[in-house]
Amino acid sequence: MLCTPEWLNDHLDDPKVRIFDCTTVMEPQPVGRSRIISGRPGWEVAHIPGARHLCMWEDLSAPEGTIPYGLPPAAAVEKLMRANGVDDDDTIVLYGRGHPVPVMRCWWVLAASGARDVRLLDGGQEAWEAAALPLTDADPGPPCPGTFTARPRSELRVGAEEVAAAMEDDGTVLLNALSAEQFTGTGGAHYGRPGRIPGSVSVPVRDLLQPGSSKLRPPEELRAIFEAAGVLSAPRIINYCGGGIAASGTNFALHLIGRTDASLYDGSLIDWVSDADRPMVCGTE
Repeated sequence: MLCTPEWLNDHLDDPKVRIFDCTTVMEPQPVGRSRIISGRPGWEVAHIPGARHLCMWEDLSAPEGTIPYGLPPAAAVEKLMRANGVDDDDTIVLYGRGHPVPVMRCWWVLAASGARDVRLLDGGQEAWEAAALPLTDADPGPPCPGTFTARPRSELRVGAEEVAAAMEDDGTVLLNALSAEQFTGTGGAHYGRPGRIPGSVSVPVRDLLQPGSSKLRPPEELRAIFEAAGVLSAPRIINYCGGGIAASGTNFALHLIGRTDASLYDGSLIDWVSDADRPMVCGTE
């Protein structure tokens, strides 16, 4: 699920490795969805040789009118991957600049659509540059059409009804990936109503990253963080956040340490609070 800059550099000429710069900048707003800025202009200036650009918002989200940033239809993902030359047995490597959670969101979209081998470049473009590896501004040009076939994995995605049922289920943990302040409703952006879904536990996605880096902490540290929050003992784990982006990061980390059954509430709080009858709580209790 992770690859090093050195591994990727050794496979730049491998025709079965497809590389995508998924840089997306998210600017939080006081209320509601974040402002999204595509990273394509940065890709045009400098990217890993052979990398194409995919935008989390423009390419790997459902059309406007559905939940923000929602999982696109399987047919749309299939068409996109084929247009980018991806075959079923290819290794797909994703990377970005800056905060890694939009890239992790792209990983989740592809994994939930049935991609077999999707990896993240550990540390992103910053790690690539730190290793003094090459960048280019050259467009790789149009590829031969790929044969990728979408095979949706419905078990990786849940909706509001399943989340509501989970509030009463001792065998399911609802994991909130937002900041501690957002979890308690005392600060940060909120999504229409502050706070969290009742019964949730807090594991801020930022705590899973190495300080001052876009690299994830080592697996043993990730496991300790999740264990301290009481997550790993639960038979079922549902991740959520504001719009399904930060929770893609906690979900990725859980899959990385072996909890490949962990799922994501795709609409997250933007969807949850759209119904005034759905409860929210604030505070530390």
